[in-house]
Amino acid sequence: MKIPTILFIFLLVLPAWSSAALNNEAPDSPDIKQTSHRSSSRAKMLKALPAYSTIYDPQRDAFKDGAAAVALATETNRRILIELGGNWCTWCHRMEAFFKKNPDVEQKLHETFVMLKINVNNENDNAEFLKAFPKALGYPHMYVSEYNGSVLWSKDTAEFVVNGSYSKEAFLTFFDQWNIKNKK
Repeated sequence: MKIPTILFIFLLVLPAWSSAALNNEAPDSPDIKQTSHRSSSRAKMLKALPAYSTIYDPQRDAFKDGAAAVALATETNRRILIELGGNWCTWCHRMEAFFKKNPDVEQKLHETFVMLKINVNNENDNAEFLKAFPKALGYPHMYVSEYNGSVLWSKDTAEFVVNGSYSKEAFLTFFDQWNIKNKK
C-alpha cells in the first residue's frame, strides 16, 4: 500500500540535525560466556543511535524527530520504521525485551531502518503529527516509510507474534522484505 504523506513532504523542508552512524560490528555469538560482552555491544549500539530511535518520550517533538529521521534515512539509504507506542504499552515492553534477547535481530532492524519511535499517551498523543497517517488500531503500531517520506505499509505488530511471543523468523523475513537494498 502506498500512501503519500503530505506531513513527511513538509518534514523534508524542515532543518534536521545530523546523527551518529550505526555501529557496524557483527553481532556477538550466542555463547553464554559472551552475555556481558553482548550486553556491552548492545549498549554501545544503542548509544550510537539517536534518542528518537530508542525511547518513547512525551516531551520529544515528533515533527523535529521525523525531520531528523528523514535526513538520516536519506543519508544512509534506508527506509524509516515508525513505531507508535509508549511506556504504558505491555507489548512495547515485550518487543523491547525480545530485541534485547536477540541482538542479531536488533542489529538487522537498525541496519535496515531508521527507527522513529513516536509516543502516544494521554500526556502527548502526537495527534497533529499522526493525522496524515492511517489510523492505528492497536499498539505497538508500525509504519514503513520510504526515505522520501511516502508511507508504504501500516500494521500493528500482531503478525510478528507466534505462540504468544515475538518471532525472530517473522522479524527477519519482514526486514528482508522491506530492506531498500532488496528493492526491485
